[in-house]
Parts: sequence; C-alpha cells; structure tokens
Amino acid sequence: MTPHTHDVVPRPHWAAPSGKPPLSSRLMRATWRGLPARQHEVGWEPGLEVPAADGSLLRTDHYFPRTEGDFPTLLVRSPYGRGVPWSPLFGVLFAEQGFHVVLQSCRGTAGSGGRFDLWRNEAADGQAAVSWLRQQPWFTGILGTIGPSYLGYVQWALALDPPPELKAMVIQVGLHDPHALFHAGGGFLLENALAVGVGMTYQHQGMLPLLRAGLRLQRRMREITGARPLRRAYESALGEVPWLDGAMTHPDAGDPHWQGASVAEAAEGLSVPTCLITGWHDGLAGQSFQQFARLQRAGCASSLLVGPWTHTSAMQQGWPEVFAESLAWLRAHLCGDPAGLRPTPVRVHVGGEDTWRDLDDWPPAPATTAWFPAENGTLSGQSPVADGPLASLRYDPADPTPSVGGPSVSRSAGTRDNGTLEAREDVLTFTGPPLTEPVDVLGPVFARLRIATDTGHAEVFARLCDVDARGRSTNICDGLMRVRTSGATPSEVTVAMADTAHRFAAGHRIRLQVSGGAHPRYARSPGTGESSVEATRLQPVHLTVHSGSALTLPQGNP
Repeated sequence: MTPHTHDVVPRPHWAAPSGKPPLSSRLMRATWRGLPARQHEVGWEPGLEVPAADGSLLRTDHYFPRTEGDFPTLLVRSPYGRGVPWSPLFGVLFAEQGFHVVLQSCRGTAGSGGRFDLWRNEAADGQAAVSWLRQQPWFTGILGTIGPSYLGYVQWALALDPPPELKAMVIQVGLHDPHALFHAGGGFLLENALAVGVGMTYQHQGMLPLLRAGLRLQRRMREITGARPLRRAYESALGEVPWLDGAMTHPDAGDPHWQGASVAEAAEGLSVPTCLITGWHDGLAGQSFQQFARLQRAGCASSLLVGPWTHTSAMQQGWPEVFAESLAWLRAHLCGDPAGLRPTPVRVHVGGEDTWRDLDDWPPAPATTAWFPAENGTLSGQSPVADGPLASLRYDPADPTPSVGGPSVSRSAGTRDNGTLEAREDVLTFTGPPLTEPVDVLGPVFARLRIATDTGHAEVFARLCDVDARGRSTNICDGLMRVRTSGATPSEVTVAMADTAHRFAAGHRIRLQVSGGAHPRYARSPGTGESSVEATRLQPVHLTVHSGSALTLPQGNP
C-alpha cells in the first residue's frame, strides 16, 4: 500500500443548499416501518461533477443532515443510478441519522462521463472521489463506505490502497471476485449473468427502461437459455453488452481477461473495520465467507451477519435488520458510539427453527458427520462394505433438469418445495431415516461423489434437502461440479455445496439430491465436453452414482 500525503488546511464555512431529497425518495422513505426514528432533516445537493481518475466527470449527489455541526461522511459508488432505491436507502436514511452521504454514479452510467467497463476503473475512480472529498468544506476527514453487490466491489477496490480517512466499511451481499459471479465448479452461472446483464445495462437509465428490459428478457427467456450456441443469445433482449460477452467466453480464472478483476487481496492485511452482511440464498454468500476468513486472519475488526435472505430480499424484507447492523457498525467506528454492537462478531439465522444464533467465529469448527448413499435410495450413517453402482440417471441436455430455487442473484433464488423436481427421472435422491433428535448443521457442506458416465463428460449437481414429516422436501444448500470419467471406472469428485446453518428437527429426514444440472441457473452441459457457451451439439449422458460416495455435514451443538 502506498503512503497517502495531503495537506491539512482549515475548512472554510459551508452554507448548506436549500434542496430537499427527490419526492420519489421521500415517498418511499415514508412507507418503511421498523426503522430508527429520524434524527435530522435531510438536505440534498444534486448533480455535482467529480473528476474521475482520467478526468471524466462523475455525476454525484450529496445528502446531508440539515443541522449545524460536523458529521462523518459515507461514500456510495454505484453503476445502477442515483435514484430509487439508492437515494432513500442510503442518501435519505443515513443523512437522517447524522451522516453526509455522497452517492456517485460509476463512469459511463447515469450521466457520468467515460465508458463503463466491469471492474477495471473502480480502484482509481474511488481514490479520485476521496481526493475530491478532501476539498469539501463539510468533510471532516472521517470516511466510511457502504453498499450492496457491485457497490461492495467498489469498496474492496478502494481498500486495495485504503486512504487514511477510511475508518469503516459495510459490505452488504457484496462482490469481490467477478469471475466467481459467472463461473463455479466448471459450470457457467447463466441466471446470474442475465440478471447482472439487465441490471448493469438498464437500471442506471431509470426504472422504466429497466422494467421494459426485464419484461423483454422474461418473454425471451426460453429462447435465450435454449439457444445453440448460447453466446450472444442475450442480445435479443439486452442488446450488445461487451463486458458480458467477455465474461461468458473466458471461463478460466487464470485467463489474462480476468487480470486485476478479483480484489480479494484487499482483505489481507486490512486494518479498516469491516462489516459483512449476506443471506444463505445470496448467490454471493460464498464471497462474504471468504473475505470474513481473510479479515479474521489479518486480525482486522470485522463482523458477519447472515440472514434467511436472497441477494435481493436482504435489501427488502431483510432491510430492518440490515440497516440496524449497518448503522451500529458505522456509529461505532465513525462516531465513537459502540452501544449498538453485539458482543460476538458473528450472527447467523438458523433455518428449520427460525432463530438467530451469536457465534465467536465462522465456521464454528464443529465435528463433521458423514452420510453415505446406499441401495434403494437410502442414506445411511454406516459406511458401505460392498463396492458397486447404486443408481443411475439419464441427463438429456435437450430437456435439461430444471433449477428450483437455491442461491442466486436473481429473484428465483431461495427455498422451494422440491417435490416436482425430485419426481423427475433425471433426479436421484438418497434419504435418511426419520431423526430421533434434532441435528444442527453449521458450516460448509460437501458431497464426495463417485461418478461414472457413458460419454466421459458431465456436470454433477448435488443438493442437501430437509424432508419434513409430511414428505415435503425443501432445499438447504447445493453446488455443481464438472466431472471427467474414463470408461466404466468411476471418478471421484467433491462438490462444495456452500455454507449453511440449519436445524433438522426430530422426525425430519436428511436427503441428498443428485442430478446432471440445474438449468437455467447453470447453463446446460452439452454432454460433449464442449463449452456450454459455444456448444452447438447436444449429447445425452448416463450418469451412475457408486458406493463410497458420502455427504459430509458440519454438525453443530444443539
């Protein structure tokens, strides 16, 4: 990290402008319940022009408490525009609580100059924004950052070389590795790509263009996701999106295309107190867990909140909890008021019992237990003695196994009844006996599968489900991994099925679900070994699960 030097000069008097926040923001703010009482009236200074690193002018709005005195500043940089919902969520709400809020549009979006290029300019443009802040008469030299998703990415980018004024960060359902947003386990995350494509391309243009593009995408979803080749099929709904085409056609994280994309290293050696917030069904949850581990290793003051949310619901239904967590962190580290902090760094929502649990660390490092797929679709706590095939399925990419809920950045994420999915012939299930006592699972879940195929090329989707006393099967966590096989000999593949915190109640059963994909959450595997983005030929695959496979659960204390 390079040293930052700048002259400290007396701050001139600042005469607050008379503007009020936009009517749309005030109306939305008035509808929210369960939030702290307003402490200040809010002023608004829109349309400021802030030089980017290359001199392009970035459109910026300034929200402030209409009260005499000094207040810390929050920097929010976004490619999604500066209107609803960002204006009320951050500009209005946090100014009400005693913060200057600077809401800036990334270059090439919402009136800002230059061209938007996913991830490439955020570190330099963030530093340029801080340089501009130093010249403002109301800036006290105490700075925090906040925001979700890509608004989290720009925070990590700034933290690669944190300015001395940066005293706290709040990263909500955040991103630090763009490659992992699009690619996981050798599969292409198609649903993520389309959701990000429509949001990045249209949201900064306003709600009406975004709505039209979203409807256009929904009308053409089957055509787009079933196209051969898949590449550029989205253009019928979104138009040309060069950065999206680049993301689709570079599956290897080590490809020069992705050089500099990941800002994971910002957490290594960081000393800026950082609050991470995510949901169990957020498609970026794994990135939050990774950064929390890095922060903990660095000895950085950090906290982690994980709720029963998706990427979108965290900022909607979960907003009262998310706002309270964010405000407490910022008050503690920008205002010297730690009263709202909890005593432990980790709080997670435990599914199955609908409670919150405070922990000293994540994962809590419990002992693991293994469950073994066995004959007749059973799941046993005893390791099998005999070797051999257990069950087979036929995966047909012309009729791909559909995705049902799970973690994603789209609105289709979340828990769902898996009954219809599990009734398909291309889905295998292995189910344990009714539990005689509750079983808590806290931490990362894995499936070690021994798989044989008749083509040598497949993808394996594994899912943990909770089956209640009525037989209803609900997804808990899952993952996908590409597998290569040779002849009839099974290959061993470990599927990382994500972290979870869930209680299986007494009388419920633990289920492992196995299939050849989850479309369109993941692009369908063509079965030929070709890229799912470029393939034009489809080949059905017979996939066989062999004994010796195991589901590994991190079992917590009840």
